Amino acid sequence: MITHRIAVVPGDGIGKEVIPEGIRVLEAVGRRFDIRFLWQEFPWSCEAYTETGRMMPEDGLEQLCRFDAIFLGAVGFPGVPDHISLWGLLIPIRRHMR
Repeated sequence: MITHRIAVVPGDGIGKEVIPEGIRVLEAVGRRFDIRFLWQEFPWSCEAYTETGRMMPEDGLEQLCRFDAIFLGAVGFPGVPDHISLWGLLIPIRRHMR
């Protein structure tokens, strides 16, 4: 059996709805093809930003590097400018993981 460690960042809004469904689909695929997924959720989002002032913790990228993949949902929230979510979460992840 192959095992994959997946970091899960549901994000905001619809991300919180579609990510659990995506996990359900991947679990079904895993059962069919003998693949095991180990999921760890990270509550990083614009909603968290409004509470903490950060999209992710300072060591967030280092935390993500311990995983085989990142399952990232939608990010965006009324009242939080797009540049906050882009430069506080999405772009740093993409640049670091190239």
